[in-house]
Amino acid sequence: MTPLPLLAIPGLMNDERVWKHQHAALAPDREVHIADITAYGSVREMASAALASAPGPRFALAGFSLGGYVALEMLRQAPDRIAALALVDTGARADTPESTDMRKRMMAAVGAAPTNFGAVATAFLPRVIHPSRAHDDELIDLFTDMARAVGVEGFVRQQQAAMLRVDSRPTLPDIRCPVLVVCGREDQTTPLALSEEMAAMIPGARLVVIEACGHMAPLERPDEVTQALVEWLGRAQ
Repeated sequence: MTPLPLLAIPGLMNDERVWKHQHAALAPDREVHIADITAYGSVREMASAALASAPGPRFALAGFSLGGYVALEMLRQAPDRIAALALVDTGARADTPESTDMRKRMMAAVGAAPTNFGAVATAFLPRVIHPSRAHDDELIDLFTDMARAVGVEGFVRQQQAAMLRVDSRPTLPDIRCPVLVVCGREDQTTPLALSEEMAAMIPGARLVVIEACGHMAPLERPDEVTQALVEWLGRAQ
């Protein structure tokens, strides 16, 4: 039997490289696609575009951070196409007023000084990586390079999409495919409590907590994330 193809969705200020370790590990055994959602300004549009680019009529779907919001919307738009769902360092709630205010401030700062976008990306780092990776130059360089690739306009579109997303919690109990929820223990951006909430609301969901890890689990702890995905894909049909 041909393994299910996998579609993975990147997060805020990320491109396909956020999934590079998982792609390298999984691609020898199955078709793996990474969606590009940077051209769209709403979660609904991002989900529609990702579905249009998805491999095959049915596929496994993994969403990281902002990509998790998109994955949940994809499930609402095309539930019969998604054979399994992985939600990595993300949440199901709508944006909080505090988060929305912060996003608006960042968008205003970038708009006022677009040439300083690199500084905006750098300012994110303490919130998205574990303190033990504060001097991991390879990880830091990759994060900032992905942010530059997304660019100012892409960043603004992603922030707009994130702050206007809907509350996905009412639909979580209706999910029937195999679900994996992954979160870094010290994730400050989408704290573990959000993953615990999702796992508790989704029938049969498996929660994997990755120790000594912040928000960027696919890059910070790639082996642990990949192993969780391998086990999850083994349950998908």
